[in-house]
Amino acid sequence: MPAASTTLRTLAVSAVALLTVTGCQALDDAGRTMGRADIVNDLAARMDRALELTYSAEYQLPGGKTATISQAQDPARSAYTWPEGKLAVTEEATTRCGVEGDETTCTLEAPPAPNSKPSVIVFTEAEREGLITPPMVMGLLTNAALDPGAVIAQSDTTVAGLHATCVDIRQNADNFTACVTGEGTLGSFTGQVDGEPVEVALSRYQPQVDASAFELPPGADVVDRRPAGN
Repeated sequence: MPAASTTLRTLAVSAVALLTVTGCQALDDAGRTMGRADIVNDLAARMDRALELTYSAEYQLPGGKTATISQAQDPARSAYTWPEGKLAVTEEATTRCGVEGDETTCTLEAPPAPNSKPSVIVFTEAEREGLITPPMVMGLLTNAALDPGAVIAQSDTTVAGLHATCVDIRQNADNFTACVTGEGTLGSFTGQVDGEPVEVALSRYQPQVDASAFELPPGADVVDRRPAGN
């Protein structure tokens, strides 16, 4: 599977190569006119840089629930925690946890290959669980940028105390609004994914991570499927 940074750059380059500066336009911080491809390229570059950061981002979900994305460097680790489960990738293991009632069961599998990006693995697995991820949002933005019939409006706002760039997409029935912070984290997303309504909003951002973010939940039943020696 290609690294997320490469994927994001490929998406952005495709948008730039195939689009002229037409349709909805905005101004960047220097006052220059930005086209749809420029906006997508800027957001892709932010998300690309964020893959190399250490941070913890807590998101508000519908119904008062929360989810957290955490990643750290040296060593590289990443985790996505939500009410029904947890995914964590460290040097020691790839961990998948599920919650059913009052019981939590975690399965430990082999860690990723050396030089793999833990965040890429976590985001890929999270998408399979129906969770929204930064690369998923970037893909939706790129698809919209490549659609000449889509209407894309850009605006600026503040999310959890951070400056963010937002894009409002009107593309047939696939309408959504997404915001990306200046740090490159997903600020918010409201729309539909695979026909299902999705809404997440960043409620807290910290440029550091507590080590417990990558540990097993307290009291979890553990199934260790790692090869002997790990």
